Amino acid sequence: MDELRRKGLAKMNEVYGWEMPDSPGDYFALTADHLFGTIWSRPGLTMRDKRIMTLTVVTALGISDLAEIQANAALHNEELTPEELKEMAIFLTHYLGFPLGSKLDGAVTKVTAKRKKAAEAGQGEDKKANVNDALKMHSGKKLDD
Repeated sequence: MDELRRKGLAKMNEVYGWEMPDSPGDYFALTADHLFGTIWSRPGLTMRDKRIMTLTVVTALGISDLAEIQANAALHNEELTPEELKEMAIFLTHYLGFPLGSKLDGAVTKVTAKRKKAAEAGQGEDKKANVNDALKMHSGKKLDD
């Protein structure tokens, strides 16, 4: 594994709080090497700034599964609180319209409920499930497929 891939995987795992393994394919290479190894690693904006922008974009595009992944990571990394995420949904609704804003609100509600349920059961975050959600979104497959 070259240095850019190592840097990209490390940044991806920092951004999402995951344990993403290296994977084959051009798409994964672009994601790990360029998006995380280069773009997310740039100075100038905090992780929180980048997260807010990413959540705004995925909300504008109506990508609920990615909004869930981003909201979960924002909570995991303590970049945003559940209340701040809800306020983002309210704010964005007025710029993007009710259908898109409500998708973010629904994603935040789903993620916070799942995290609360796990905490009440004394369980930690299921990092493998988080990785599987991302892999399924991009390739339709999971780690063990």
